[in-house]
Formats: sequence, C-alpha cells, structure tokens
Amino acid sequence: MTSVVVFEDSQIDGLYPVSLARPGYAITCGAFRLIDWLAELSVRVYGVVRPHLEEIQQLDFPLCSQDWPGAPGDAVLYVNARLIPCRTAFEALRSWVADPQPGLVRTEAGIAAFCPRPTDPQLEQLEYQAMQQYLEQPWLEALPVREAHLELLRYSHELIDANQRTIQENLEYRLSRGHYREVADGVFVAERVRWEEPVVFNTRQGPIVLDEEVSVGPFSYLAGPVYVGRQSKLIEHASVKDAVSIGHTVKIGGEVEASIIEPYTNKQHYGFLGHSYLGSWINLGAGTCNSDLKNTYGLINMDYPFGRVATGRQFVGCIMGDYSKTAINTGIFTGKTIGVCSMLYGFVTTNVPSFVTYARLFGQVTEVPPEVMIATQQRMFQRRRVVQRPCDIQLIRDMYELSRQDRHVMSEVSL
Repeated sequence: MTSVVVFEDSQIDGLYPVSLARPGYAITCGAFRLIDWLAELSVRVYGVVRPHLEEIQQLDFPLCSQDWPGAPGDAVLYVNARLIPCRTAFEALRSWVADPQPGLVRTEAGIAAFCPRPTDPQLEQLEYQAMQQYLEQPWLEALPVREAHLELLRYSHELIDANQRTIQENLEYRLSRGHYREVADGVFVAERVRWEEPVVFNTRQGPIVLDEEVSVGPFSYLAGPVYVGRQSKLIEHASVKDAVSIGHTVKIGGEVEASIIEPYTNKQHYGFLGHSYLGSWINLGAGTCNSDLKNTYGLINMDYPFGRVATGRQFVGCIMGDYSKTAINTGIFTGKTIGVCSMLYGFVTTNVPSFVTYARLFGQVTEVPPEVMIATQQRMFQRRRVVQRPCDIQLIRDMYELSRQDRHVMSEVSL
C-alpha cells in the first residue's frame, strides 16, 4: 500500500508572511488547498511541519497527523507542501500513487516529490529537522527522473498568478465531485444558498460556485471564475470578479479582483482589493484600498525580509498575514507585504513587519506585544463562536518570536 508524506522544507520561509500561521499544505490557491487534493487520493497521509505548527496540525488537520508506522516494504510518496494545489498536480500524484515507481521530480524551486527505492534509507521519524537531513541525502540524486508537471511556490506573491492560472480547472473538478445545482448558465450553488435580486452573474470567463449557506446581497456583481466558501456573505453592492477564491465564513463588501481570502476574514465595507492575498482573521476597515498597479505601469519588485525579488508581474497588490487589521481609509501601496498581527493606519508606503502598530503617516511605528494580540484573538473568536485553545495562544507567542528578526530587518529597510 502507498502512503503519502507531505513535508515542509527549509524554503517554506520564502512564503512569508503567508506560511507563518499555517502549514504550507493549508494555503488556499485556486479555491483549493493541497491538503484538499491529498484527501482525494484516499491514502494514508502523514505531515511534517515546522515545530511551532505541530500541535496545530494534530488538532486542525487530522488527515496529516496520524502516527508514522514506518512499515518496511510500503511504498512512500513524499510531496512538498509548497506544491501548487491544482488538478494537474493532483492527476500526476494520483498516477504515481497507483504505480509507486521510484523517482524524483526536481524543479528550480526545489524537490517537488520523490519516491525512494525499497533499498534506500527510510525516514525514521516525522520531525522537521529529520526531514531536512533526509532531503540532503546523496542517494536522492540517483533516483530516476520522473516526468510530472509539478510546480512549487517560492514566494508568496506567486500565489496571485497561480490562483489565476488554476482556478478554472480546479472549479471544474469541484463541480464534478460536489453536489451543486446550476441555477443559471455557469452559476452553481450548494444547499441553502440565497441571494436577493437584483444580482448580476457574469460567467463568460468562468463559472461561479457558491458553497453551502452562502448569501449574496442585492445589487451585487459576480464575474467568474469565482469560488465562495461555505457560510460566507457578500453584502449589498459587492463586486467580486476575475479569479477570486474566498474561504469559509468570510464577509465581503466593495470590490475584490483576482485575490485569495482565507477563512474568517472580514472585508465588509467599500474599498478596492486587487491581486492580493489575505490570511485568516483579518479585518479591513471601511474605505481600505490597495494599489495593484504602479503609476509607471512597470513590473513590480517585492521586498521580503530575505531580500528583493523581481516578480515579473505588472499587477501585484498586497500580501497580508493572519490577524492583521486596517483602520478606516487605509491606503496600501503597490506590492507591499504586511506581516501577522499588525495594526495599520493611514498610508502604507512601505512593507509592514509582524506585530507592529504602523502609523508612519503620523510618525509612529511601535511594537505590538503578544498579550495584546492574544486578547484580540479571544474577542474575535467569541464573535464567531470559536473556542480559543491553548495552542492558538501559543501560536501567537511563537509567531512573535519567529518574526522578531523580521521586525529588525524590515525596520532598517523600510521604516
């Protein structure tokens, strides 16, 4: 029997700030996460994540938290957690699981997947450091090269392009597997979806998929491809268009274009969000807008804690980590990264580290203590009837420590 080990490698930090609060396999792209595709394989799945996410994995991702048997003779397919979650990759993995021949798929961004020979050394424990050492073994390079279209994410801004490229095929697969009714040409709804007329559905460029208990307010405009997760709400006059992936329990108002929004995030008021990624438990104040195009129409460079990266893209908005908030009328300049647990006011003209109050327009950039964010987390959770667990509190503390150097580096570069 074939098992799958989905692993984080040392390059997972390149997905800052997206990957700070979640395993790489739990990042949404094209209306799916990698873990969703692995569940479709119907095999035993084991996860290897960074130490600060081990308890989160155990409680929130039971599919990946099984005990590692290490049974000799079993075929094991190792899959990088940075794999772009798309139907093409799923089909390649499904074929490999069905016929687990030894092989290796390496890309410019690292090892995408491999299957050892029965005689090769076996991983003895599902632990992050042990996995990194396992990936450095010389016998890996002797494995046969396997032809498979597997792409890895290197930087967080690559999610925007990947989302646009994959959402169409991903939604086609979702529709083939889910229980959706086609209520208009290209508009598919699950159970207990409701909308108030008038609503305009534009499906010329792709389908619109509304999952369970989604509600859409009057005078809204949806242009596919669009996916809206269960129990999410689009308020009146919302405009959602051109490759948008919205997670569950999200509130959306204003204009959203070509963006990814993770669960439990609120962008409830008017304002523009384009070519951007929002993590979970974010709140954008009324009038918050981001720019996704330079005035020169030139290509955009992104500055990360580890250096500058040329995106090769003309449109990149903002990449915002979990638990961050904006005040009313916040304006975020093109191609900015915003760390986790930060508070934004006024114009955001530079990158924003994690755990800061950013009011640079008023000459103030100060650190936010983790205790403040823990109390804020509790209040947010109570509003959504979510229980704050010890592991949620510890995640805040761990992210504060892990981002300490980022605050130092980014303050020198940006502030």
